[in-house]
Amino acid sequence: MQRILVKRAVAGDAERLTALIRDSNAYRGQYGAALRDYEVTIDYIERQRVFAAFDPGGVLLGVYGLVLDPPVLDLLFVANDAQGRGVGRHLVQHMIGQARLCGLTVVQVVSHPPAEPFYQRMGARRVGTVPARPPLVTWDRPELQFTV
Repeated sequence: MQRILVKRAVAGDAERLTALIRDSNAYRGQYGAALRDYEVTIDYIERQRVFAAFDPGGVLLGVYGLVLDPPVLDLLFVANDAQGRGVGRHLVQHMIGQARLCGLTVVQVVSHPPAEPFYQRMGARRVGTVPARPPLVTWDRPELQFTV
């Protein structure tokens, strides 16, 4: 695994984070509409706990957003070319550490269906299903929970 640096996102990261998310290969085909107009805004970065992962050269590798109330892992994306290199695992471990620092005992995740096995490998357990919300989300989503 390469060295991964995780830092709190700042307003100037908004466009890069949006591009990383919109370019995600995980949301192609039937899932594409969900992210077509998605945007990581400056307001979101300032209101939530948003962290970005970089390699030592400053290349953006991934991002996650932790909402404290209610406690939710709101987003977690790894750059397409960084998949399979431990970035997602590193981000989940960082998120759990941040949740613990904030006094949380659980963190919910409403997952993209293909990502469910990843979250389960990271220690989350399935607690339910969130029904589809057309027109953008036309599929049921697994609801998982991390115990912090």
